[in-house]
Amino acid sequence: MTAPNIDTTHAFTTRTGGVSSGIYKSLNLAQRAGDDPDDVKENYSLLCSALGISIDDIVCSAQVHGINIRCVSQEDRGRLFLPASHPLFSPYQADGLITNTRGVALMVYTADCVPILLYDPLKKAAGAVHAGWRGTAAGIAGIAVQKMVDEYGCSPSDIKAAIGPCISKCCFETDSDVADAVTAVLKEDAGMCISQSGKKYKIDLKEINRILLFKAGLTDITISDECTSCLGDKYWSHRKTQGHRGTQAAIIRLGS
Repeated sequence: MTAPNIDTTHAFTTRTGGVSSGIYKSLNLAQRAGDDPDDVKENYSLLCSALGISIDDIVCSAQVHGINIRCVSQEDRGRLFLPASHPLFSPYQADGLITNTRGVALMVYTADCVPILLYDPLKKAAGAVHAGWRGTAAGIAGIAVQKMVDEYGCSPSDIKAAIGPCISKCCFETDSDVADAVTAVLKEDAGMCISQSGKKYKIDLKEINRILLFKAGLTDITISDECTSCLGDKYWSHRKTQGHRGTQAAIIRLGS
């Protein structure tokens, strides 16, 4: 699926349209989850063909639920399927990627966490962010925006954002630690994102990230209304499968 406000090649993938089987059926993009490597490569080929890009265009990272944002350049291309022993293999840790290099496709992986795509049509810059609840509460969305401002001279008001499918408030039940972390970052705005029932809390990760993006200066923000946990046949959900799953992705590429 795509976002109406992002006018460059991009997509939020689903779990359908690939060749994987078993618990990975069918468009699994996780390389080291136990799926057949040849099937995973074919899934990438199918995705790239649909988007009109090359597998060598894709740049990803080791996601660790942190707030590191990495600037990506042409030199980062072509490493997607390199073995760890290869001298050019670079498993850097980053939960956000940004670039102003045309032809580079940024990819982040999710299976309930929030995927966020950023695009500045004036400065020709893009970003892809993986925001789990820890990254969300640490403000990674706003940090990524500021990184685009610092590195590429973007104006926040020019940056368009798309928040993709993720676990929604209906299914994201947590203990008080998550609610406390959200309250710490949003303060008086936290109430609209948290509902309490006994000792449990329902958390709206989409709305939290929308607020953080708005506070960072963005006004053009679209939000998917689909919940990865509710729609387990369409999306990979870590909670719904108790971790026995594949992975979907959010991808954005500046035109060449």
